[in-house]
Amino acid sequence: MNKHLIVLTGALILSHTTPIFAASSVDLAVKGLITPNACLPTLSESGVIDHGKISAKDLNPANHTELLERTQQLSVFCEGLTTFSLYTIDNRAGSSTLGSFGLGLINSNQKLGAFAFRMINAVADGAPTTVLESADGSTWWDLLDDSQLPPGRYAGFGDKSTGAWAPIALKQVTVDLKLQTFIAGANNLDLTDEVLLDGSATLELKYL
Repeated sequence: MNKHLIVLTGALILSHTTPIFAASSVDLAVKGLITPNACLPTLSESGVIDHGKISAKDLNPANHTELLERTQQLSVFCEGLTTFSLYTIDNRAGSSTLGSFGLGLINSNQKLGAFAFRMINAVADGAPTTVLESADGSTWWDLLDDSQLPPGRYAGFGDKSTGAWAPIALKQVTVDLKLQTFIAGANNLDLTDEVLLDGSATLELKYL
């Protein structure tokens, strides 16, 4: 049986008194939960997508150029049954041209492009499972195979056993990340020198 240690600090009381009326007070409580079941997320190929060298002459001058789709496998291993989600963070925020994850800037002001990914073929504890999406970590919906997961969203794995979509406690999950990269129109980029694609995103595991 899983055991949990509940951390509850003593209440901090802020109070004041008046000469006539009884003292008024407000209570501040700090709560938390320490779980014994740690989870470890990993990505195949060390989480690196390398498109190699791309000739500037091959880029569309006016519109985005879409590079070949790549696939990586995301795995999450937990020591015991654990309910968790993955929160998406764009480490190059402000450099995306499509509202997804950015690829960095040229000369500090030219947005190089964007990349996005979908989650498909999810398997949890040996059986197919549904990938879920949430904007706030509370209300969830089914993330369709052709839907991209943008920055600032939560991904979970679960079902509707409670009457509504929600993540469930799992020990092991694998899911394919289908990643698409887009380079902005070449006419808007200074490509006189070599330019590094510098996209970076974090999937932060959060216990629920």
